[in-house]
Amino acid sequence: MIDAPHEATPGRAGPVLVTGGNGQIALQLFERLALRGIPGRAVVRSERAAAQVAELPETLRPDIRVLDYRDTDALTHAAAGCRAIVHLVGILKESVGTSYADAHENTCTAVASAASTQAVGRVVYLSIFGSSPDLKNACLASKGRAEEILLKGSAPTTLLRVPMVVGPDDPASRALRAQAKKPSARLIGGGLTIQQPLDVQDLLSALVAAVEDESDASHTLDLGGPEALPHHALVRRVGKLHGNDIQVSSVPLAAVRAAAWTMNLIMKNPPITPAMLGVLQHDDKIDNSAVQNVLGIKLTPLDETLARYIGPQAKSYD
Repeated sequence: MIDAPHEATPGRAGPVLVTGGNGQIALQLFERLALRGIPGRAVVRSERAAAQVAELPETLRPDIRVLDYRDTDALTHAAAGCRAIVHLVGILKESVGTSYADAHENTCTAVASAASTQAVGRVVYLSIFGSSPDLKNACLASKGRAEEILLKGSAPTTLLRVPMVVGPDDPASRALRAQAKKPSARLIGGGLTIQQPLDVQDLLSALVAAVEDESDASHTLDLGGPEALPHHALVRRVGKLHGNDIQVSSVPLAAVRAAAWTMNLIMKNPPITPAMLGVLQHDDKIDNSAVQNVLGIKLTPLDETLARYIGPQAKSYD
């Protein structure tokens, strides 16, 4: 649910530092924070990314810092005077220039150190549902180790572990919009994977609530949408919004796994890797009672989310 404008929250002062500050979630978060009278501080990796943040209206525009997320000294300097750090950096697929360790563990090491040195009130980390350091999946294991690094730090920490997020301009929404307009869809394994799509507005509400938590408690919270359903059912549902009765056929999962393994072996930058495929095929069955009790958020009905971002009346970002 979208928050209404709000008076500045009394108590902890200072801006909220947001890493990955030019991403869609971050840009929307700055708007939410501004509506609550909380200044933002965007941390980005390049001048090009800084220019994207600078396009925000002046009333919503955060302070902008350009640095390497792994640079502890630079991040510590950027975190001076901040009430909280929201760490949004992460990857699903490793590339030649970026490993899971660099994107997850190494950035979280820098965040934990910066938060400790600057006595930041809270660290909020956006992670992936199902992450655990002892898993065979390289991405989920890396995320799990990153979570442990933050929890061992001195700053109170909120981990938000989420599945697919549906919003105005993200990969999941673009894929669903494309599928919704076609008469048929070939889905891996027939689309039996359970998905629990989360409205980006609900994620933003959770992030803001976590930022405003002034307790000394740390929390590991799973947050999903209000409905869990098979992928094929989700595709058919978005198809109906466009008047399509989508016919679903199956691509064998074993064949896709073999293709991902082969591409990962012979290509420098394959379109999909075994670890990425494992995350995408992970079943999402999330109990939201803990996150609702701790952060007090209300979930947007799935039909409302799909109509807003996927349906024919949705703004086109493609």
